[in-house]
Amino acid sequence: MDDAAIAALAGSPWLAPALFALVVGDAFLVVLPSETAVVALGALWASTGAPAVWLIVAVAAAGAVCGDGLCYLIGRRVGLERWRWQREGRAGAAIARARDAVHRRTAVLVFTARYVPFARIAVNLAAGAGGVPLARYLPLSLGAGIAWAGFNTAVGAIVGRALGDQPLAAVAVSIPVAIGLGLAVDRLVGALDARRRTG
Repeated sequence: MDDAAIAALAGSPWLAPALFALVVGDAFLVVLPSETAVVALGALWASTGAPAVWLIVAVAAAGAVCGDGLCYLIGRRVGLERWRWQREGRAGAAIARARDAVHRRTAVLVFTARYVPFARIAVNLAAGAGGVPLARYLPLSLGAGIAWAGFNTAVGAIVGRALGDQPLAAVAVSIPVAIGLGLAVDRLVGALDARRRTG
């Protein structure tokens, strides 16, 4: 893939629907690279001017709110223990912690979990299963989705600006930056959570 192919991708009419589907899917399948895609598109915008930055943020935020909202509804209808993956492993441990804290710290959990894949699923399921009112949950989810989309787009834009007229390089560099930031946030949230539980 070269700079011309990257520029053509930026103008594709399928880009927005594909980004939306990717972000919604990432609410359930943490292996989907939605953060990476948003960062890469931010880098692409900064180096080529397309796709429009408002489109990236709006579509990513809408996908985040829809995906998280679907998890909330699943939690409300299904609960937290029907499937084995909800009771075991990393997802099960995250769900157990989220269930205990979701009413006391709803805003903090919804905002921070948006940046941590397993915590994101756990908090949204726990909010639904725990009966957090939709009128309270939805504005928090909307705020978290917009903040997440804006943050990831801004990270990509900083990389794209630094690399100027090299869209392929901007996208290539922004991907490891996105992964590194995601790992750092995951570790920071995990360390703070462990400290809170032992302190």
